[in-house]
Amino acid sequence: MTTGAPPPLARKRSRARTLVPLGIVAWLVLEVWLLTLVAGAAGGLTVLALLVGAGVLGAAVVKRAGRRAFRTLTETLQQQQAGAAPDPDPGSPGNGFLMLGGLLLMLPGFTSDVVGLLLLVPPVRAAVGRYAERALDRRMRAAVHGSLGDAFQQARIHRPDGKVVQGEVIREDAPERSRRHDDEGPRPPLTR
Repeated sequence: MTTGAPPPLARKRSRARTLVPLGIVAWLVLEVWLLTLVAGAAGGLTVLALLVGAGVLGAAVVKRAGRRAFRTLTETLQQQQAGAAPDPDPGSPGNGFLMLGGLLLMLPGFTSDVVGLLLLVPPVRAAVGRYAERALDRRMRAAVHGSLGDAFQQARIHRPDGKVVQGEVIREDAPERSRRHDDEGPRPPLTR
């Protein structure tokens, strides 16, 4: 059955979908190489002790940041329930990056530990937060107003011409008189 619509064009693969898997593989290779290099120089037990210590430190950081985030959330909710305006500048800026630093410390490997330790330093965390905020602001300004990245087009049942698929809605909770025509038997298919 031919609809007369042109076949959908193959979408070009985004740069991120190509580079992110390559970056992850390069990161894993670097982590394994560093682990073997340090294990050869300092010994396997030293590497194991460093990895376990970093994991424990990371867990403590994530726990502390989680408690701080929960405390901030409860304070904000209590202020809203009391009718006061919530504080626009919370007392714990960069809490997400603090958690990210803890998670990176929990991952086995020295590169992730170095990045995690850097995110624990408040000036570095603030600088990364400012950079992320500016990058997000640029992206939001560049986005077309009213679109969610072709989400509406994707919701059209993959018809490239954008035609609406006709159908019929039958409500089970409708009164009996509106369901009378259902007893007449099957209906012919809808055509244009």
